Amino acid sequence: MANTLTPHISDLYVALDVISRELVGMIPAVSMDARIDRAAKDQVVNSFVAPTSNAAFNISPAMAVPAASDATFGNVEVKITKARGVPFSWNGNEQVSLGNQYLSFKQAQMAQAMRTLVNEVEADLTALHITTSRAFGTVGTTPFTTVNDFTDLSRTLQILKDNGSPLQDNQCVMNTAAGAQFIGKQSAANQQGTDSILRQGVLVDTAGCALRESGQIVTSVAGTVTATVDATGYAVGTTTLTLSAAACALVVGDIVTFAGDTNKYVIVGGTLANAGTLIIGAPGLRVAMSAATKAITVIAACPRNLVFNRSAIYLATRLPERPVEGDMALDVMTLTDPRSGLSFEVAVYPGQRMVRYEVSLAWGVKNIKPEHTAILIG
Repeated sequence: MANTLTPHISDLYVALDVISRELVGMIPAVSMDARIDRAAKDQVVNSFVAPTSNAAFNISPAMAVPAASDATFGNVEVKITKARGVPFSWNGNEQVSLGNQYLSFKQAQMAQAMRTLVNEVEADLTALHITTSRAFGTVGTTPFTTVNDFTDLSRTLQILKDNGSPLQDNQCVMNTAAGAQFIGKQSAANQQGTDSILRQGVLVDTAGCALRESGQIVTSVAGTVTATVDATGYAVGTTTLTLSAAACALVVGDIVTFAGDTNKYVIVGGTLANAGTLIIGAPGLRVAMSAATKAITVIAACPRNLVFNRSAIYLATRLPERPVEGDMALDVMTLTDPRSGLSFEVAVYPGQRMVRYEVSLAWGVKNIKPEHTAILIG
């Protein structure tokens, strides 16, 4: 195999192709954990979850110390699940045929390789919409349609606040349709943009929340259901509900409402079959269900813009490991993508009269605090 270079021989070459790049909003908006960075692929790293406190007690002076108040800490498993590389190769004849334009071609391939990996990382992060708590918005209505009205954001942030999320360092990552609406309708947007790596894609900071755009926001495919929640009755905070024995084709990630409750809940698990179970995101029901069957309404397919606290979503990323003795790589270097801020390993492997380049990265993603994440419906 050889590269097709005929149209680009140096004496006919005019200008470099400008590599297309999609907007990256999730990667600079989430957290990273140094312990995870040192983990091997598929090695589990436990991130602790503090338990709720014991009930407050009345203080009564006494000469004896009260009994110990023990607590059981939970944990969330986080691990690096992917080690991916993008290769390209050159032989001597190809390099000579391009003359002094060879380096420009190689730089373009580097940029395309980073683009491929960045988009995959970004897509893995936006796919976490299926692990969120609740949702706000109207299907078919792009957010921020009213001039100088931030209600779509403030009501979604209310979900986080009601769930106990920190008030600072919240993030809103939206698709380009919502971003275009925001830029066109919200007059402050054009005053606070920046090209800084740490603020990539930020339209504006408001109410402790940075608004960003992403080219990888998911548009869901909604399931269907004629089943109802059974007549058991469920208290506020319940996350697992039992379905009646009727048709059910719900999928994880569906947004649903229940009769008598206007909250939009995200389905995060369950058997989702006839007479099976339905699990909604923590912290569970906001309105108690009486001991009567409750109809389920599925929200239609829609873009899943994300609103979350930075500390809720983790991105573990590092360079892929190689043996301590080394491998056949002729040279290994680190290259940082200015768009996302991710650092990639570039390795050069020699062959017979040709070389192979690999641009690679290892990573994993996790929503460790679903209560502090929500969906803004597009």
